[in-house]
Amino acid sequence: MTRKQRRLTLIGSSLGVLAVALGLVLYALSGSIVFFNSPSDIVARHPGPNTRIRLGGLVKLGSVERGADMNIRFDVTDGKSDIPVRYQGIVPDLFREGQGVVVEGTLDPSGAFVADTVLAKHDERYMPKEVVDALKKSGRWQ
Repeated sequence: MTRKQRRLTLIGSSLGVLAVALGLVLYALSGSIVFFNSPSDIVARHPGPNTRIRLGGLVKLGSVERGADMNIRFDVTDGKSDIPVRYQGIVPDLFREGQGVVVEGTLDPSGAFVADTVLAKHDERYMPKEVVDALKKSGRWQ
């Protein structure tokens, strides 16, 4: 085998190994690359309790209840399904009813979402693209 053939064989086999490794990484990540799940997705999928997920949608009008010790309860909706959310902590200044929100946390055995992070939109005109897409899909976006 000549020097050129050895070099081409080495380059070709290196590219092949790299392609297989990249394919395996992309396959492994394909199920976990989700910016958030809409309430309809969660109702359809029925994830198990204590599965960490991100839930996105609109804060349902008339659903915000503030309690003692910075406890807050509200519903997240996409127009088709609602998920009750419990959170203890300070919510962002722009958090309010009818606005887009993404919450991170787990579902408890009763089906309520226990959030440990609440993310609200940052501008009067801004809403995350994923929230807009989910609202368009549900027919709720103007």
